[in-house]
Amino acid sequence: MSAASASIPADEGGRLRRWNIAVGLIFAAQATLLLLIAGDAELPVYASWIDGPPGAAELIRGEPLFYLPFAPAVAAFLYLATIDHLAVASSRVRPWYELNLARGINYARWWEYSVSASLMVVLIAMLAGIWELTALLPIFAANAAMILFGLLMERSSKPGPNVDWLPFWLGSVFGLAPWGAIGIQLVRAQTETGSVPGFVYGIFFSLLVLFSLFAVNMWLQYRQVGRWRSYLFGERAYIVLSLAAKSALAWQVYAGALAGS
Repeated sequence: MSAASASIPADEGGRLRRWNIAVGLIFAAQATLLLLIAGDAELPVYASWIDGPPGAAELIRGEPLFYLPFAPAVAAFLYLATIDHLAVASSRVRPWYELNLARGINYARWWEYSVSASLMVVLIAMLAGIWELTALLPIFAANAAMILFGLLMERSSKPGPNVDWLPFWLGSVFGLAPWGAIGIQLVRAQTETGSVPGFVYGIFFSLLVLFSLFAVNMWLQYRQVGRWRSYLFGERAYIVLSLAAKSALAWQVYAGALAGS
């Protein structure tokens, strides 16, 4: 099938449009409700520096550069998902979206994830006690790199026997780095103080599993396992996983940090 004639079945296109509208509206409703009911919890962001020569320097932490309000930050990644899903269901963007789905790629998904999922990981890192700007920026960048390797995977290979798996494995390595940093922070905090809130562990493990399922979904797509032989089945799986991951983080943050704060 040539690029010019590529298309997806009309019934599949209609189903995906309904899915995107429904999920986009669910994201919007959750974001708006959270802003209405959440407290005003916030966490500081610092930039530290050394005072003295290497090997004998003292680490200095000044006043916070700023405070990150958590309710608007959580609402931000929900609204980003809203924009993505409603945009690809719109009459202007839908033909481009469906044309690319027929080619086995969804640019809109990866662009949105590169920002929204990276913001999610930064919020998880802050809840674990990583408050240094010089740590949060690389965490955001590493997660964004993982997502963009997913985009590269879809651009460079199609499902089947001759897949170039290098983007997949490079993305997996970059994607593990933020979780490794957060895990080390949690272990250190638990060892030193023993006072890590239980909801932070819940967020860490549940979102680690959900984020890993995105990689599993891609692996199944490219191995063409069972129903994943259809790229569109994998697309619907991405939509469900996105809804599950973002909703899980939003309401776990609300239950642990924003309710009554």
